[in-house]
Amino acid sequence: MTSYKDAGVNIEKGNETTERIKKHVKSTFTSDVLLDSGLFAGAIDLKKIKKFKNPVLLASIDGAGTKIMISSEMEKWNTIGQDLVNHSVNDILCHGAIPLVFLDYIASSKLEPEVIEEIVKGMALACKKNNVALIAGETAEMPGTYSKGETDIAGTIIGVAEKEKLITGKKIKEKDVLIGLPSTGLHTNGYSLARKIIKDHKWNLKEQFVEGTNDSIGEALLKVHKSYLKEVNYLKRKFELKGIAHITGGGLIDNLPRILPLGLGAVIRKDKINTHFIFKLLQEKGGVLEEEMFRTFNMGVGMVLIVSPKDSEKILLELKKQFKLNASVIGEIVKGKGIQLEKPLFKD
Repeated sequence: MTSYKDAGVNIEKGNETTERIKKHVKSTFTSDVLLDSGLFAGAIDLKKIKKFKNPVLLASIDGAGTKIMISSEMEKWNTIGQDLVNHSVNDILCHGAIPLVFLDYIASSKLEPEVIEEIVKGMALACKKNNVALIAGETAEMPGTYSKGETDIAGTIIGVAEKEKLITGKKIKEKDVLIGLPSTGLHTNGYSLARKIIKDHKWNLKEQFVEGTNDSIGEALLKVHKSYLKEVNYLKRKFELKGIAHITGGGLIDNLPRILPLGLGAVIRKDKINTHFIFKLLQEKGGVLEEEMFRTFNMGVGMVLIVSPKDSEKILLELKKQFKLNASVIGEIVKGKGIQLEKPLFKD
C-alpha cells in the first residue's frame, strides 16, 4: 500500500504545525476579526473603514527572497517573518495606506513544525507592532518543488487610504528635497549578491565579524527590515509628503524613478548617506562597483520622503525628537530623467 507519506508529505507534521502556530496567529486578532484561524478563509469587519469619506483599498504581495537562506545557515528563524511583514507594510505605506490585514504563505521541502512556528511567531510580533491582523495563511510541504532543506515565504497585505489623500508623486516639483530614512541593514534585498560574495570568500557567518561592529556577518545580514509606519503616519499629519519610495530591489537608482513625474529626475549626494559597515565589507571584498551597489542594495536608506524644501529641517527635527531617528537630506529633485549619483561614498 502506498501512502501520501511515502510521496514525501507528512500530514501529521502538517497538523502539528497548524496547532503550533494557532496561538501566534490569534495573538494578532482584534475585535474586528470575525473567523477563527484554521478555517477556509479569514474575515474582518470593515467598520474601521466607515471613518473614511472615500476609502480606497491598497494591496501588495511580496516575499523575503534569499535572505531566508541566511536564516537557515544561522539556524535563526524568528526574524524572517518580521522582515516579510515590515516589507509589506512599507510598500503600501508609500501611498499613505494604513494596514488592515496580512496573509502569509510558507512552503518547504519538508515541514519542520518548530521552524514554521518561529517564522509565524516573528510574523505575529511584527503584525502586532504594525496593528495589522494576521487573518489567514497557507503552509505547504512540497518535496520535489523545493530541494531538501529549502523553505520559502511570501505574504499579502491589504490596507486602506483616503482617496483624496493618496500619495502618488504627482505633486513632486523641481527643487523638492529627498529625506533618507535610515535602514537597519540590507533589509530584504540584495541577498543573492551578498551570498555569492560570502561563498566566494568562504566566510563563516557565525564566527567572522563585520569590522567596526560587534556583529558577526550573519547577525549583520539578519538585521530586521524596519517598518516606517509610525514615523510616516506621524509626519503625514503635520506635513505634506509629496512622494514616498520604499528602497527595495533595484536600490535608490531604480526605486526613486517609480514615483517621479515625467521630466523629473533626482540627484543623490552619496556622502550624505550614513552607510552601514556591512555594505563596505561587501563592496570591498566583493569588488563591486559603487553604482552596482546602489542598484542592488539600499546602502543605508530604507525609505525616501520627498518634501518641500521649507519643511525639510522641521521634518528632520521631528524624526529626531519623536523617534530618535537620524534621518538626513540626501538629495533633491532636478529636471531630467533618472538618478544622478554625486560624490564618492567611501573615502580612502
